Amino acid sequence: MNDRWGTSALVWVIATVAVCAALAVAESVFAPIAFALFIIAIVWPLQRVLQAFIPAIAALAICIVAIVLVIATVVSMVVWGGGHVGQWLIANAGRFQVLYAEADAWLAGHGFVLAGMVTDHFDARWVLRLVQDISGRVQTLSSFLVVTVVFVILGLLEVSVFKLQLRSLGRDGGEFMLRAGAEIAQKMQRYMVVRTVMSIGTGAVVWAVTLASGLELAAAWGVLAFALNYIPFVGPFVATLLPTLFALVQFESWRMALVVFACLNLVQFLSGSYLEPRIAGARLSVSPFLVLFAVFFWAFLWGIPGAFIGVPILIAVLTLCANHPSSRWIADLFSGREPDNPLT
Repeated sequence: MNDRWGTSALVWVIATVAVCAALAVAESVFAPIAFALFIIAIVWPLQRVLQAFIPAIAALAICIVAIVLVIATVVSMVVWGGGHVGQWLIANAGRFQVLYAEADAWLAGHGFVLAGMVTDHFDARWVLRLVQDISGRVQTLSSFLVVTVVFVILGLLEVSVFKLQLRSLGRDGGEFMLRAGAEIAQKMQRYMVVRTVMSIGTGAVVWAVTLASGLELAAAWGVLAFALNYIPFVGPFVATLLPTLFALVQFESWRMALVVFACLNLVQFLSGSYLEPRIAGARLSVSPFLVLFAVFFWAFLWGIPGAFIGVPILIAVLTLCANHPSSRWIADLFSGREPDNPLT
């Protein structure tokens, strides 16, 4: 029995590693499909309502235009904010070098001899190369978005037919997939509504805080906070850390940088740990540990797109588990909620 269990476990591990490797290697295929399914789940209610009044092709055209406008608006905002931050960084690169040299001298005076070794490999050009690398990665998203939109068009055209095909499979498979698919779509829609509302609120408050503190590029920090808030945990952390570093360079004061850091952390804490869970409700409850794992895992596989789509994929998987009796325990285990009837 033990040998059989061990063999089964080994097979599952090998299969999991093989699937992950395939997802990573075929990122250019699977990542657009994942995003397309996510967008279809969000947009389909609009498509369905429009089809009741106008031809399906016209409804599809309106939905695609709306999708392209939303994506173009968000990307333009990110490029605008990132461009202003990059320009400021290039103009003040020397100040970053001076600040790092001062920090190295202070650390060396307190016995941190490794700091000098780091300094030998650090200069302002390293920071500039990092910014250029990020800009290059952002630019490669254009082709990714084009492929995604093509999949969305084809998918929206086939949703009705696909639902009929599932119904024809009978109660065992078809109804399960229809029920789980409808619940996943509802959760995706709610997830995006909550994320968007909280992102707008977070961006507005970050803009107000940085403006009140006198930090330059307040509008850019607000826009970047809005965009990064769509990536749980990691996005808000980056949106807090970057303005803090720039505040340290601009004001040349550790105290002012700590004030900015504390204020932005308070904003992110209230948004992510207090307001968002109450707005999202119990239906979107997922273990925070699993959310963070999903962000890092899918970012490892697919980069920036993976960091964004990781949590929706996690929600979809847990919803599928919750809709089948044999796997419902998995959804309950990672729901992040206390059991209704805990054993004492």
